[in-house]
Amino acid sequence: MSKKQIFKIIIFIVAVMWLIPHITYCIRTPSDAKDRFVGFYAEKKNTIDAVVIGSSPVPYCIATPRIYGDMGITMYPLSTNMQRPVAAKYLVEEALKTQDPDLFIFEMKMWQAEDEQLINEDKDKHMGHTREVTDNMKYSLNRIRAINAMVDEDYAEDAENDEDDAENDEDDAENAVSGDGGKVNEDMKRINFYFDIFKYHSNWKTLVMWSQLRTFFYEYPDDLKGFTSSDEVGPAEKENCHNATDVVKMPAEQEEYLADLISCLNKHNKDALFIITPFTVSEEEQKKINYIRDYVTERGYNFLDMNQHLDEIGFDEATDYKDGGTHTNIVGADKVTVWFEDYLSENYVKTGKLGKHDRRHGRNYNSWKKSYDLWMEELSRSEDKIRERIANGDYWKSEVNDENEEAE
Repeated sequence: MSKKQIFKIIIFIVAVMWLIPHITYCIRTPSDAKDRFVGFYAEKKNTIDAVVIGSSPVPYCIATPRIYGDMGITMYPLSTNMQRPVAAKYLVEEALKTQDPDLFIFEMKMWQAEDEQLINEDKDKHMGHTREVTDNMKYSLNRIRAINAMVDEDYAEDAENDEDDAENDEDDAENAVSGDGGKVNEDMKRINFYFDIFKYHSNWKTLVMWSQLRTFFYEYPDDLKGFTSSDEVGPAEKENCHNATDVVKMPAEQEEYLADLISCLNKHNKDALFIITPFTVSEEEQKKINYIRDYVTERGYNFLDMNQHLDEIGFDEATDYKDGGTHTNIVGADKVTVWFEDYLSENYVKTGKLGKHDRRHGRNYNSWKKSYDLWMEELSRSEDKIRERIANGDYWKSEVNDENEEAE
């Protein structure tokens, strides 16, 4: 074989290795989370003042375009559904690759839950919640570290054992789906996280969609800067026990992750704010949140439990949730954001910790100006729609309630 032939082979291999990640980016399943991460990567270097990390309440609750329009502060969420706390450190490291934020904000709802509980719920979804983190990161060493921390090879073995048990149980035999279990087990193996093209290869037909093709470099601006708008109305379905004052230890593994996160922040000399966004908290959950509050404040960080300020916010649990007490609709988000702006101004802007530059001035922020205009239009439209829903009794219903009504 000649040197020229060897050179061509090397070039071909390099080209294929370069293409695989980019094709993978394009065929990753479309979602709000994908748009959010792609949008973050598209932001110009060192133009984000604050990064919010946490689970699904974040993009519904904190209206980042409004914060920009009102305060000149650029804030962006790296949030995913049921985001496990173990992911937080790796998302900090990911954000710091392209941004140098003055403040990290961590939404702490998931931190009071047992990691095993979150994993078991995730297994039922083929590890979909874990993949919302790992499969929305660019290929990198940090992504591999995140996968190693979040995915245990035992998950696949456990799923296989569960499948074997089901097949051996005559009562469950009729419910077994032949040929499916193997794919579930494969989905849970680390190799299929490292190379998620194995997971999404059947999405190749979506390559004709511009919304997919534009993610070839995994960079494309998000119109609302990570915010997710909802005009649904779902009144709180249970009592909010935020007044509980007792303290119960958070799960040991989550406390370990929190200590690791704080060490990471100290290493990078970064400030952090830990928050709870409005949700109908149980008494047991609130007791653990109280422990988290004490833990972070003892280490010099601020902790903001918005459930303790619902009256000041003007939050109405009958009209400002979208789904029964977990996520806010856009009207609830507007109330929370306006109040949160005052909190940030008092505790961070006036002390020089945040908002050192008014980003409303400068050509680098034209996309943020457009985002704010779009947000105001969306808010106006949604306010009318929400009033209409309330007047017509058009409320969100949980699947459980729907099933009960059908049974009646």
